[in-house]
Amino acid sequence: MKPLIGISCCMKAFGIFNTPNHAASDTYIRAVDLVVGGLPMLIPAMGQAGDPAAFAGRIDGLVLTGSRSNVQPTYYDGPPNPPDLPEDPARDGLTLPLIRAAIARGVPVLAICRGQQELNVALGGSLDQKIQDLPGRLDHSTPVDQANPRIRIGKAHAVRVSAGGLLARITGREELAVNSLHNQAIARLAPGLVVEARAPDGTIEAVSLPSARGFVLGVQWHPEYDFEWDAISRRIFGAFAEAARAFAAAAPASMAAE
Repeated sequence: MKPLIGISCCMKAFGIFNTPNHAASDTYIRAVDLVVGGLPMLIPAMGQAGDPAAFAGRIDGLVLTGSRSNVQPTYYDGPPNPPDLPEDPARDGLTLPLIRAAIARGVPVLAICRGQQELNVALGGSLDQKIQDLPGRLDHSTPVDQANPRIRIGKAHAVRVSAGGLLARITGREELAVNSLHNQAIARLAPGLVVEARAPDGTIEAVSLPSARGFVLGVQWHPEYDFEWDAISRRIFGAFAEAARAFAAAAPASMAAE
C-alpha cells in the first residue's frame, strides 16, 4: 500500500476576485508521486481551526513546502518582518503545531526551504530576516531573472556537508551544489536540531533531529525543482520515501498496540 504523504499548503488569493485558496506547487505533488511513490494529501492552511494531532495521526510522512511567505516573528520573539516580506498566519497556525505532533508520533518529516524555517521555529529556534542585507552574507534570494526557469532554479552556491551526518549518509558527498531562493534562514538553532550543511557564508543549509523517533531532515534549498535530473535531489526524496514506507508498514502494528 502506498504511504499517505501530507503536503503543507499556503493560503493564496486566486482569480479576479482574489478568492482565498489552499495551494501547494505541483513540483511537490510530482515528487511525492514519482519518487516517494506515495499518495499526496494536501494539508490546508486552516490556522487555529485545524487539528494538527488528527492530521499527524493519519499520515505516513510530512513534506513541509517552500513559500514566498515568511514565518511570523511573533513565534520566535523576533522583530516585525519588513513590509515587503509577506506572511501567512493561516499556514503558521497549523504547520507549527503539526510539526511537533508529527515528530512526537514518529512521522517522517522532510522540511524544504520555508519548511526548514518552520521546523526550527516549531522546536524553539529563531530566524534571521533578509539575510542578503546582513554583513558578510551571500544573496540567497530568488534571482531577478525569474522568467528563465533554469536561472531561477539553477545551482547558486555550494554547501559543505557535515561529516557523518544524515545528509552525508544520504548523499555520500562532502559538498553539494544547491539552488537558493530564500530571504530568511536559521539564526538560533532549535534545541535538538543539528547542522547537516552550511553555505560558504555560514548560513545553515540543512538540519536533522537525531533524537526523533522517525526521519527528520530539513534543507534550505529546493530538491523538488530538479529531482527529475539531479541525482542528489532524488536521493533526498528516496531517503524520505524509505522512511515513510517503513512507517506505513509499522503503523498498523503500533496502532493495534495502543
